[in-house]
Amino acid sequence: MPAAERAYRAVKQAILSGESPGGRLLSEAEVGTQLGLSRTPVHEAFLRLQAEGLLDLLPRRGAVVVPVAPGEARDVLEVRRALETAAVRRLAEAAAAEREALDARLAALLADQRSLAAEQDVAAFAQADAAFHVALLEASGNTVALRLYATLADRQQRMTIGSVGRRPEHLATLVDEHRTLAALVLAGDVDGFDDAVTTHLGRTHAVLLGGAL
Repeated sequence: MPAAERAYRAVKQAILSGESPGGRLLSEAEVGTQLGLSRTPVHEAFLRLQAEGLLDLLPRRGAVVVPVAPGEARDVLEVRRALETAAVRRLAEAAAAEREALDARLAALLADQRSLAAEQDVAAFAQADAAFHVALLEASGNTVALRLYATLADRQQRMTIGSVGRRPEHLATLVDEHRTLAALVLAGDVDGFDDAVTTHLGRTHAVLLGGAL
C-alpha cells in the first residue's frame, strides 16, 4: 500500500472513530512518527482529508479536525429520514413476501446488536446500526437512493460514535427502537415508520444536535 494511502486511511479512521475528535490539532510530524512515515505522504493525506471536509489545514502548524456542527447533523438526519421513509413506502407497495424476507434479515441484525449492546462495544454497534438502516434501502431496490445514502456513510459513522459513545448505556434502547422500526416495515405502516424513525434519529443524536463534536 502506498505510504500516502496508508496515512490517509489511518488518520481518517482516527477521525471517524472519535479517537481524533473535532477541534484536535494534528501534526504532520507526529502522525508521521506514529506511522513510521515521512511528512510528505502525511501531507498528501491531510490534503485529501481537507478536500473531504474532515480537516482544516493550518500553515506551518498542521491541521485541525473539523467538528460536526449541529446544522450539518440536522441536514444529514433530514436526508436519512427522507430516504429511509421513501424506501419503506416502496416496500409497503411490494409483495408481503419481500417484507417478510427483509424482516428475517433485520431480525438477524437485531440479534447482533443485542450482543454488542450488552458488551457496550460502541464502534462495532455503530457498524451494526448502519447495516440495519442500509438494509432498508437495499430491500427497496432503489439503487439511486442507495448510492446517495452511501455518500453519508462516513458522516453517519462519526455522528453515531460521537453521540452514542457518550452514552453507551443507551445502546439497549436503540435496539428496542430498531425492533419497533422493523415491525412497522413488516406491517407496511409508512406513516408510523416516518414518525418512529424521526424520533429514533433525534434521540440517537440528541447530544450532537445540541452542540459540535
